[in-house]
Amino acid sequence: MKVFIIAGEPSGDALGAALMGALRMAAPEVRFDGVGGDAMIAEGLTSRFSMSDLSVMGLAEVLPKYRMLRARIAQCAAAIAETTPDLVLTIDSPDFCLRVLRLARAARPDLPTVHYVAPSVWAWRPGRAAKMAPLVDHVLALLPFEPPYMQAAGMSCDFVGHPVTTQPQASADEIAALRARLNMAPGAPLILALPGSRKGEITRLGPRFGAALRLLIPDHPDARVVVPTVSGSYDTARAVTADWPGAPILLDPRDAEAKRTAFGAADLALAASGTVSLELAASRTPMVIAYDFNALSRFILWRLVKLDTVTLVNLVSETRAVPEFLGRDCHPVHIAPALHQLLADPAARAQQLAAMDLTMARLGADGPPPAERAARSVLDFMRRKAGRPALPPQ
Repeated sequence: MKVFIIAGEPSGDALGAALMGALRMAAPEVRFDGVGGDAMIAEGLTSRFSMSDLSVMGLAEVLPKYRMLRARIAQCAAAIAETTPDLVLTIDSPDFCLRVLRLARAARPDLPTVHYVAPSVWAWRPGRAAKMAPLVDHVLALLPFEPPYMQAAGMSCDFVGHPVTTQPQASADEIAALRARLNMAPGAPLILALPGSRKGEITRLGPRFGAALRLLIPDHPDARVVVPTVSGSYDTARAVTADWPGAPILLDPRDAEAKRTAFGAADLALAASGTVSLELAASRTPMVIAYDFNALSRFILWRLVKLDTVTLVNLVSETRAVPEFLGRDCHPVHIAPALHQLLADPAARAQQLAAMDLTMARLGADGPPPAERAARSVLDFMRRKAGRPALPPQ
């Protein structure tokens, strides 16, 4: 089976790599072509161009790269036409991936297509599912409430679980060793600051995060601030955090173990909105979420969002346990009191921890690994397309 696979973000690269490995275990004859990052390349993919070309978000960020993105869309569609894969598997990045599928389907209307990560039609732009349906046959959903939205639009869809449920967690010994390396006094709070993964996010949110910490640290003078970073934005994070309080320590993006240990050791996190809230929930780290777009994107997007929360822990647990400060509310004078409450109020922490545990359970923590479930869903879909019976129950 030949699979043309496309991922455009680091999170999609991780999903793609895990799925590639699981597909290869279930169907050793599978062969991959397409676009991905370091994790997918480590699984044997030769990426047709750098995935970083596609890692842009927000209208202001996309516009300067519009011509390049159009060229990459055409390049992917031409590669699909040339290699005639049995399946095209796109991962997240719908603005890019669906444009590729539109060209590919125009050339080959019967092309089997699977999209991994359902679009957030439950949050904004519900019409996206209907627009997606002519191009996508089957969807792999990360969240348990998503399949009905996809099925109503005419696509088959399976909830396959969220990969955050399988991430290893730091041990007590590892946490103690980290605190010792940081020369932290017993009981001194360790605060994670996560102002985003993209340079634009870091430069936009970093000064606000620093100002919020500046309001908090005087009440906790022995606190230490740790800043996980990602490849490609370390220098930006270092520049933005240079004047932060708490003697911030930036983690090397290549050191996944240090990040894992920091998540486990942290008493509190201030984080940008996104899937990082689920990583923090998996490590049971109380959090405050804060996020803002550039002015143009904010003006447009805030008029489209349908929900009163965008934090996944709140949505999956059906609570509002995680405080969030979005758009104009993303201001230090609002953020700092919420941080202080989580450090000082055991009831607020307990409420969040209960919501986190419920979230992990609903995301499939007690079931098979998501990559295995996703691989099985893909293979079952291909069997249905071929008129063959589904795989036997596990």
